[in-house]
Amino acid sequence: MKIHKLITTSDALADLCSRLSKAEFVCVDTEFMRESTYWPELCLIQIADANEAAAIDPKAPDLDLSPLLDLLVDNEDVLKIFHAGGQDVEIIYNLTGKTPHPIFDTQIAMMAISQSEQIGYSNLVESWLGLVIDKGARFTDWSRRPLTERQIEYAIGDVTHLSKIFPKILKRLIKTGRGQWLDAEMERLADPDNYRNDAQSAWLKIKAAGRNPAMLGRLRAIAAWREYEAQDKNIPRGRIARDETLADIASHPPKTQADLAKVRGLSTGWKDNDIGKRLMQTLADAQPLSEAEMPPKTPRGAPLGKEGALVADLLKLLLKIRAREIDVAARLLARSDDLELLAAGVRKGVSVLEGWRYGVFGRDALDLVEGKLAFAVVNGRLKMTHVDELHGDMREANPEAPAVEQEAGEEE
Repeated sequence: MKIHKLITTSDALADLCSRLSKAEFVCVDTEFMRESTYWPELCLIQIADANEAAAIDPKAPDLDLSPLLDLLVDNEDVLKIFHAGGQDVEIIYNLTGKTPHPIFDTQIAMMAISQSEQIGYSNLVESWLGLVIDKGARFTDWSRRPLTERQIEYAIGDVTHLSKIFPKILKRLIKTGRGQWLDAEMERLADPDNYRNDAQSAWLKIKAAGRNPAMLGRLRAIAAWREYEAQDKNIPRGRIARDETLADIASHPPKTQADLAKVRGLSTGWKDNDIGKRLMQTLADAQPLSEAEMPPKTPRGAPLGKEGALVADLLKLLLKIRAREIDVAARLLARSDDLELLAAGVRKGVSVLEGWRYGVFGRDALDLVEGKLAFAVVNGRLKMTHVDELHGDMREANPEAPAVEQEAGEEE
């Protein structure tokens, strides 16, 4: 594979992208910093196909990234390969308002061909290529210039290794026939709604006790206010105020700005500074949520009363057994929330009852909840079986049992 020198000019990038635009796939990775900023700071982009690879310096003066971004978000003929690519996709979305498509994530794909829940990149490389990655450059300051040769070599390795691993994973997927399982997962990863920064929806990510419309209205208002403040200053939202602080303020709103000094999580300076003033104005302008704006109630409890949690536990056990039987990550089949909803009697909108998941796991999960499925230890191995098959399995495992029963019947 040809490894190019660090690309810092528009002409070199345009030439590279012209060739890559004809490839079947490209592997993509980014290096970024986001510890002290609201928006992730893009520091390096790595890309490779089966024949060549390069690192691109987005901080290079006057570098036009358009050919690269066009390749990633507008070229439907080239498959874009990532590993755990959520944050990489977010960065590309922030730059373009679009997401890479079509897309393939090797971490997600591994869930369909093994029981690996969230395999890390270094473990992926060691598993498929037998190579041990030097992680020494992983946590360096990628924003500092000039980049070292060690940094660049480490970064390019992320895509050169991936370009060798992807065809192997694809071959395994084709062999197992589970490629279709991943279609919806990959489309979900590429869904722009996942990366759209809607300040008015920020409150939905904050845990708050109760469903009081006035309280939730205040929470919505001050959560959006925090987003705007953090964006304006380009600092992490948590540096403005933490989630639990906002929830506390929404539940117990201060009557005056001076009362902000008593709020846990805020400095005493808020009692008379400008940001405290803006917060108080936001609270004053907040309106209660209308009935239509109230979040849907999440079903709680279970149809069997106090036994509901046990039903959910049985479903989780069933999930572990099925994942082991077919050698797939349990998380790909179902999430804990889905199982708890199923145990609570919910049937609509539960992913395990839809699509391929229903045939692989959902049908049996329903049978378990409805008393048609049971657990049994057969030949020393825990398995799930339908109730009408259970007795047959037990007789097969213990053939003497029927004979004893028959003798007892004859004596009667």
